[in-house]
Amino acid sequence: MDLVNPFFVKNNTFIQPAYFIISGFIGLPNMKYYYVFLFFVFIISVLANVAVMTVICLDHNLRAPKYVAVFNLAFVDLIGSCALVPKVLDIFLFNHYYVPYNDCMTFLFFCYVCLSMQALNLVALCYDRLMAIMFPLHYHVKVTHKIMFSMITFFWLCAITCVLIAIGLLTRLSFCKSVVINSYFCDHGQIYKLACNDNFPNFVISYFLPFLFLWMPLIIIFSSYVCIGYTLAQVVAAQERVKALRTCTAHLSLVVIYFFPILITFTMGSGIHPNARIINLSLTSVIPPLLNPIIYVLHTQEIRLSIKRILKGRNKAKIMVK
Repeated sequence: MDLVNPFFVKNNTFIQPAYFIISGFIGLPNMKYYYVFLFFVFIISVLANVAVMTVICLDHNLRAPKYVAVFNLAFVDLIGSCALVPKVLDIFLFNHYYVPYNDCMTFLFFCYVCLSMQALNLVALCYDRLMAIMFPLHYHVKVTHKIMFSMITFFWLCAITCVLIAIGLLTRLSFCKSVVINSYFCDHGQIYKLACNDNFPNFVISYFLPFLFLWMPLIIIFSSYVCIGYTLAQVVAAQERVKALRTCTAHLSLVVIYFFPILITFTMGSGIHPNARIINLSLTSVIPPLLNPIIYVLHTQEIRLSIKRILKGRNKAKIMVK
């Protein structure tokens, strides 16, 4: 059998493939233009997120605890984009459809950790808004650097641990038939369904991870905004209510951009066409990292002022040199 199929590593009844094949889009012509579009989105996303991280690092006025979460959001967006897009372009633009087994697990790890952390970062930013509106007099006690750092660290540990468990469960699976993954990356849900042996633990975690990193953050954010809405309803002055709501517009925009398309995909499940699923998930993976820094720059006055100060400082330095 080894001579007939040299692409598998066989150990008794356990068969581990040497590689997986990423199928991508099925039957759609001229998809290279779509991947070129992803490339340009990737470039802009990297530049925008690096710019936000640089501004937060350079400006000492941006040392409030909430900017720990903003910096982490930009960092996750940067890592997620760099982990996903170059590999996708390598696979489909340069026809490297065969992804080695270990590379596929690594690819899966970074994609899922970053996808999870994007949702969890929105929870951290939601906590900041909740405390600012519900407890304005105690805001600096309830939102400190220690609390924000602890929250972000816990989120990272949780995401990394859960994804490693999912990968560990994948490594116990035997693949004796197809190794073709009907997705644009090493998708956990598509991989475990190819197994020949018992994949029930993988089935369980395939529902647990979306619940933990998609539905739970969304429930927490929705509940927080219910509390915020109730608090603002008690405010007599309409101008104060509008002013408080404006401080939430950036966060609400990020929540809608991230959760809306991905929840449609997961809710429809197998009812959505594979090509539609790939387009939806790929855009969900690249568009939020592109828009997140832009939205925060446009909606956050402190960051806009910081960018102006940095640019003025550079212009003054150039004039002095001349």
